[in-house]
Amino acid sequence: MQHKKTNRMEELTAFSIRARKESIHFAWEGILAFFTRQHNAIIYLVITLAVFIAALALNCSRTEFLVLILVTGMVWSAEIFNTAIEAIMDHISPDQHPAVKFIKDVSAAAVLMAAFTALLSGLIIFIPKIL
Repeated sequence: MQHKKTNRMEELTAFSIRARKESIHFAWEGILAFFTRQHNAIIYLVITLAVFIAALALNCSRTEFLVLILVTGMVWSAEIFNTAIEAIMDHISPDQHPAVKFIKDVSAAAVLMAAFTALLSGLIIFIPKIL
């Protein structure tokens, strides 16, 4: 009987439950690393909890909750990507370099834009309910 020889690329792309579990495990390790290394993450977590407590207290609709979930997720994702980009750039170029500064500044700007969008969304949802 002849065995089919598989190459490494096929092994990497083949679906397996074990590989998916490992991927989820690595993602959780990333989240834990993010919280242990980024002190602002705790501040973001407190703000996130406050937003959703306020949404519950103010009887936000399902649509309003959905908007809050989406913009909050956008801010968290932007911050995690920003953290990864900064870590890559610090690893590649520990010394200050104008190109690295530009990359890190633009990455931080993405977080600021996401946060500003979330803030505006929150204001549009919460101000009428508070007034």
